[in-house]
Amino acid sequence: MDVKTLCLGALKLGDATGYELKKQFEEGPFAHFHQAGYGSIYPALNALLAEGKVTCREEIQKGRPDKKVYSLSPVGEAGLQAALHQRPALDKVRSDVVFMLFFAEMLDEAHLRGVYDGYLSYFRHCLEHLQNLDDTDIPAGRRFVRGMGAAFYESMEAYLSENRQEFFATVDAQEKVAASFETKIKKTGTDQ
Repeated sequence: MDVKTLCLGALKLGDATGYELKKQFEEGPFAHFHQAGYGSIYPALNALLAEGKVTCREEIQKGRPDKKVYSLSPVGEAGLQAALHQRPALDKVRSDVVFMLFFAEMLDEAHLRGVYDGYLSYFRHCLEHLQNLDDTDIPAGRRFVRGMGAAFYESMEAYLSENRQEFFATVDAQEKVAASFETKIKKTGTDQ
């Protein structure tokens, strides 16, 4: 989904400022499966305004700049519905942590342990957050998606916890072999 469609979906839940939309993607209902930041939300809102898919009203705030509140228009709701009827793109996993773990042998032990343990802590935190949400009176689709998120975080937390010791034992063994090999090469080079 493009950011314009994500904004339409977020506005379907109710009127919001750009800041409130960003919060929905950081810690709200979309946080565990989509991302959008200010750099993409505001251009998307401007484009949606130009297309007549959202409206904007300014609310006066005492001692602060006026607040722009965006609302989904009937044209925007029709656009959201049309976008939801398209064939979805397959999910793609993008993870800096997984990339770093892939090259674990290139990292010093303290940094690698920090990356690994931070990743494990992240999944524990996300799982706890989802488990503490109130599912009372939310539509079945939202409850289902929360459950999917919880299942994902739970399985990642379990995999990282169950395989931590073996992962570091393997990495440590590889480092010892590499260090021994480097020592032999240096020694051979000085013997000549």
